[in-house]
Amino acid sequence: MSSKSTRTLISLGIAAASLAIAFYPGPGGNQIITVVAGSELQEPLMLLEKSFERANPNVAVELKFQGSQDMVNRYVDDKNDFEPTILMPANGELLNELSNRWQAQNQNDAFYEAPRAIAKTQLVAIAWPQRGKVLFPSGQFNWDRLGEAMEAKTWDKLGGETNWGSFDFLTTDPTRSNSGQLTLSLWAQATAGNSSISNSLFNQGEVQTLFSSIKQSVYQPPRSTDILLQEFIARGPNDADVATVYESIALHRWEQSAQGRREPYQIYYLSPTIETQATAAVVKRNVDRREAEAAQKFLSYLTEVQQQEVFIQHGFRPIDNSINLATVTDSPWGENIPGAAITPANQAQTAPSEDSIRELVRTWQRAQ
Repeated sequence: MSSKSTRTLISLGIAAASLAIAFYPGPGGNQIITVVAGSELQEPLMLLEKSFERANPNVAVELKFQGSQDMVNRYVDDKNDFEPTILMPANGELLNELSNRWQAQNQNDAFYEAPRAIAKTQLVAIAWPQRGKVLFPSGQFNWDRLGEAMEAKTWDKLGGETNWGSFDFLTTDPTRSNSGQLTLSLWAQATAGNSSISNSLFNQGEVQTLFSSIKQSVYQPPRSTDILLQEFIARGPNDADVATVYESIALHRWEQSAQGRREPYQIYYLSPTIETQATAAVVKRNVDRREAEAAQKFLSYLTEVQQQEVFIQHGFRPIDNSINLATVTDSPWGENIPGAAITPANQAQTAPSEDSIRELVRTWQRAQ
């Protein structure tokens, strides 16, 4: 065979190999999408990332986790050291905020398509059993009693044991985390006796006094809900007594709270509460059409029934209301968790508006 023929065969071989790589990418894939999600979604997303990559070997998913408000601020201000493809905060209202801020600065759309809901949950309270019985003797959560406990400062003034020490309430930083924002919204609503949450609510003197009291009592609030719950469990009674968290993570981490000889915590449903939907959108900045299509495929995958059941196993409620929580394998609603209910007897409100959250954060930052 002539050298020219040999070179031709080699060239053809290289071309064929290039086509094979293009159409049949190897493990890990040649398209990377970066998903930034609220910390409460970490465990189910880590499982679903792997199953999605097995089903779609030409796409690799990289996961990052941030507090939901932090996520919005860092994206708009371009403070990340990576380029997000998908943003998935705990609350869809936060994506509305992001979209409005983005359009004000850039005069174009922030997202490829309208955001889509992935899973939902609601704000609840948790307490160690003995503390809960003293604080809420009726078995129902009450904001007034929580306020009395913060004012009393020690359990002996509330009817508890002297050796229980100080009363310690935990919530997340409302400038960085959605659950902290929801906590302050509901507490302010109850304090003012309002039927709804509006901008003017946070300008009332009694609400401003409440925020000052909470700020003085809650030392260095965590930046995310999952971090808060891990701290609550690690500290235990005497160092952490009551906290507000998402129902999803309270159900999922309940078994971990029974460390040593400790009784696991009790869940209390708030009424009214706020239902929040983890919502996702594919961003446009530095994301080309091919990457966006891969990202939309991942979001579609998350809303399929099999993947929705994974969210249920981690304490989330599905977007598809036809799925029976009780019949899903390993559903936490089948584990007899104290206080947990498939259909709690409470009223659920929609999340506060972007303007209301902005006013809430201002009020919190001004509180002394």
